[in-house]
Amino acid sequence: MTDAISRAADILRDHRESIDRLDAILVYTLGERFKHTQAVGKLKAEHDLPPSDPNREAAQIARLTDLANQANLDPEFAKKFLNFIIQEVIQHHKQHQS
Repeated sequence: MTDAISRAADILRDHRESIDRLDAILVYTLGERFKHTQAVGKLKAEHDLPPSDPNREAAQIARLTDLANQANLDPEFAKKFLNFIIQEVIQHHKQHQS
């Protein structure tokens, strides 16, 4: 390998190691988040509260959009990601009410 290719391979390896660590952080963070949303779902079911809270969801989307802008992350991607999570949470809440 040439020196340039060797340096590029080292840089690529370093980036991939960082990506792997960040993926682990995301998975554990989502696990923690869903632990709390499961508790919310059970509480809502016990008190006959609706599984969805549109006002809360809208506020969270606005908050995440602002955070995405601050983090230089595409806010449309952030909204799609949060909407996916919200839909999963609502499904879990509906299951608790069954």
